[in-house]
Amino acid sequence: MAETERVYTIPLREVKTAPRWKRSKRAVDEVRSYLARHMKTSIEDVKLASNLNEAIWARGAQKPPARIRVKAVKFDDGGVEAEFAGERVR
Repeated sequence: MAETERVYTIPLREVKTAPRWKRSKRAVDEVRSYLARHMKTSIEDVKLASNLNEAIWARGAQKPPARIRVKAVKFDDGGVEAEFAGERVR
């Protein structure tokens, strides 16, 4: 079933370099690329749960969190599913 299951704290500080109205979209892209890099798969194989997306977009498009905890599960076929792991990290 599940090959590996890990909890990551993903830093999103680099998102602040994007234009203000694109920051949450950029944060979603950063989460995908971080998980693809660390779980050794392609970006297309990373699926984000709706609760993770809602946690990133909770404060709107201009103010995503500075870092976020994510529980990622990698399956045997190479697919990765990520969900929000608890409360936002300060």
